[in-house]
Amino acid sequence: MTIGHPAGERADFREAVIDLGALAANVAHLREVVGTEHVMAVVKANAYGHGAVECARAALAGGADWLGVADLTEALQLRDAGIDAPLLAWLHDPEVDFAPAIAAGVDIGVSSVEQLEAVAAARRSLVERGELHGQAFVQLKLETGLSRNGISEPQWDAAFARARALEQAGDIVVRGIFSHVSNASPDDDRAAVAVYSRGLDRATAAGLTPELRHLAASAAALTIPDARFNLVRLGVTIYGLSPLAGRSSADLGLRPVMTLCGSVAAVRRVPSGTGVSYDYTYRTSGDTSLALVPLGYAEGIPRHASNRAPVSIAGATFRVSGRIAMDQFVVDIDDHPVQVGDRVVLFGDPATGVPSADDWAEAAGTINYEIVTRIGARVRRRYVGMP
Repeated sequence: MTIGHPAGERADFREAVIDLGALAANVAHLREVVGTEHVMAVVKANAYGHGAVECARAALAGGADWLGVADLTEALQLRDAGIDAPLLAWLHDPEVDFAPAIAAGVDIGVSSVEQLEAVAAARRSLVERGELHGQAFVQLKLETGLSRNGISEPQWDAAFARARALEQAGDIVVRGIFSHVSNASPDDDRAAVAVYSRGLDRATAAGLTPELRHLAASAAALTIPDARFNLVRLGVTIYGLSPLAGRSSADLGLRPVMTLCGSVAAVRRVPSGTGVSYDYTYRTSGDTSLALVPLGYAEGIPRHASNRAPVSIAGATFRVSGRIAMDQFVVDIDDHPVQVGDRVVLFGDPATGVPSADDWAEAAGTINYEIVTRIGARVRRRYVGMP
């Protein structure tokens, strides 16, 4: 779709246009591709910078039946917005109180026996206060090779035995067992699948019967059928970005959801040899015009992309000229007829002729995940294409 403003409305000074219709379509397409019984839409980190509440609703409309976030604050934000879909949070402050999340029906990702005990204790306190009449739902995270959080293999048997005892006591239900692959190499990922499968077998031997079994995030969901089990966690792909080197969003049948744009704040004519922005890392090679764009690293625009990243202004593509500053950067527009107020697009859907988040990632020496996720609060999110 063409993303613009109604006739007569000027472009915002800074805005990220979020196409929720594209997000819902991406989820529906991915669900068909992976073919799993369940699909979790990951909306952590403010939905990778896109807006958690709005994107959660769009993902559910597109066919996701689970939502995933990193921490309980993110989970409760969704509950406070009236979203009651199944929801998992997996990264916790050591001193966190699990009671509010349990009361709100959030599944707790558990990475240690200590967390299991804390969840059970929080559940019992809710029952004693008359605030809960059921169990707490947990999903056990296994460490299968990333060396991050998760129950390590030497602790599996103790953790599974304690989880089963807490189930029998009526404190918890182990709804799922999950992990993550490294995407380091096919051999590494196959090894992680084998370790995870061994963990499932050990859990079954301990008497656990998890409803959900999930290992694959976006990249593994697309490339390792054996890693899909009965749920996949889809993050960057639902936002229309590719997690795979050498394969674009279009190659995967996805549409980028975010278009980051603004309006030209100033235009000036300068002579040859004019220094531009801090440190004069760019000097004009001839008489030219410079356009000022009011986005900088305070908005999450990567300073490392200075002198390299592309931008589209009034339908033509240019490069950032000089250092990206905190609030602004400059573009050498030569003799193009650019005016104050003209629309600037940093990245969006390349099918519309604008640069992509991948272009900015290449210019900054990073990944497309970071480009969208880092976009800051000064950038207004405008939602279009409501599903």
